[in-house]
Amino acid sequence: MSTKGHIVATNRAFRDLIGVKEHQPLTDEGIIVPTYLPCFREKFGQVLKDKHNVTIEVKGLHYEGYPQDWFVHIHQPLDFEQEQETGCVIYIQDHYAKRHMAEEIHYMSYYDDMTGLPNRRKLMQHINDLLRMAKEKDESIYISVLYMDIDRFKRINDTFGPDFGDMLLLQIAERLLRKMNPHDVLARMEGDEFACVLTTVKSDQHVAEQARQLLRMMDEPFLLRDIPVHVAMSIGVTIYSEDGGRIQQEDAASLVKKAVSAMSKVKEQGKNSFLFYTPEMDVVSLERLTLEHEMRNALLNNEYELYYQPQVEMNTERIIGMEALIRWNHPHKGRIPPGEFIPLAEESGFIVTLGEWVLEQACIQNKRWQDAGLPPIPVSVNLSVRQFEQKNLMEVVQEVLRRTGLPPQYLELEITETMTLDVDRASKVLSQLKQMGVSISIDDFGTGYSSLHYLKNFPIHRLKIDRSFVRDLEHDPNDAAIVSAIIALGHTMNIHVIAEGVENTGQLRFLQEHACDEIQGYYFSPPIPVPEIEMMLQDQLVS
Repeated sequence: MSTKGHIVATNRAFRDLIGVKEHQPLTDEGIIVPTYLPCFREKFGQVLKDKHNVTIEVKGLHYEGYPQDWFVHIHQPLDFEQEQETGCVIYIQDHYAKRHMAEEIHYMSYYDDMTGLPNRRKLMQHINDLLRMAKEKDESIYISVLYMDIDRFKRINDTFGPDFGDMLLLQIAERLLRKMNPHDVLARMEGDEFACVLTTVKSDQHVAEQARQLLRMMDEPFLLRDIPVHVAMSIGVTIYSEDGGRIQQEDAASLVKKAVSAMSKVKEQGKNSFLFYTPEMDVVSLERLTLEHEMRNALLNNEYELYYQPQVEMNTERIIGMEALIRWNHPHKGRIPPGEFIPLAEESGFIVTLGEWVLEQACIQNKRWQDAGLPPIPVSVNLSVRQFEQKNLMEVVQEVLRRTGLPPQYLELEITETMTLDVDRASKVLSQLKQMGVSISIDDFGTGYSSLHYLKNFPIHRLKIDRSFVRDLEHDPNDAAIVSAIIALGHTMNIHVIAEGVENTGQLRFLQEHACDEIQGYYFSPPIPVPEIEMMLQDQLVS
């Protein structure tokens, strides 16, 4: 703007702000409400004289006549060569836009953009405010924090994609909100984790009932793109009660941390439940962190080894395959059961590295046996969900077979039914494995999301009847019916059927009568180390 009040040049943003075209002549009188002109011209002259930048608030004029609130930044003078006079550069900021932006930034700082719920920061602030107000007023207080994690959410998200997962989280948030009292606060903490702060529930018994109701709300499936999706939650609960004397000198961070510890304990114990925090959980959490560290180092220190459990043909009782099972020999704690470290490996993501080690070691050992002249039989290796979801799974399997020299027909990969939820991807991966020459078996059949569709369309070599059905088939008519139906189904579709967990003659007799193809279990042999399985294969070679 020149010293005469003529606007020499404008940018597009300014023209859009006041609603004028590019070549339309403008003066200060045309863009500023008259009552604000004296102030503007005074500050403009001051900048020309003192050569210091100035910012003022004025009301600007839109071309259609309505006022706008502006911040006007008048910068030091400069010469306009074309006009042969002096002027200033003026930056105009829409007050409403700035205020709106500030409000939006504030909102994003305290609320989750997707669900609209308070976020972690807002929840922590709310808890600390409650504690502070209770202290200032010297009032008794009872606060419960429930920390909720959606079980198996990652599986759903990885199977159907993040958009599907976001839709599910929105529906979960809406459903949880329906159980909240107006004075309670529900927040989305991160990912698939939510937390609520209850101040209207005043006893442990009532908090427990609230947790049960939240769990029951998940019983009804969510409908997403016409697909019914079943989810469950793990809930950790911590209580602050000034009168109870249980927790003193607490703040939001410590309360939430303890609720998270309780939630993690629920997940360890099987999920879909709730637990109140106890101090012992902190010890358990430390033990889990230590175990995870030791579990990773164990691979470097050669503490793992593979045991093998024979798979026996029913009619001949000859070993026709074996399953590779990992064991951990801890230098100080002795043998650590797989049930203790495998779930931790899955949770931490280490299962991918550990699973690849098992795959390679099993192939190396099988090739050694064949090179030694022992009967060539396939070895079965379990694939974890995370391994199956790896985009480079095919390359990993191909590279292991190449390095070890094991022919692909002597490798069988065991997957679970839940891995086939994404039908298109599962079909593609399994078909590629079949083309490579690798066999596929469905482990724990009957316990997951059974579908005749994938039995018909996926290249499956064997079905493994889950041990939970085999265990009680002598005494439970339902289990007996399930086992006989699985055998009949497999035979109808030209799929071999193997029963795992066979432990006694009664179970064996039932399976023989129903023409089960193969068995695996302690009745024939437990999982055994390499020297013992070699002796069994040697005996079979000479018999």
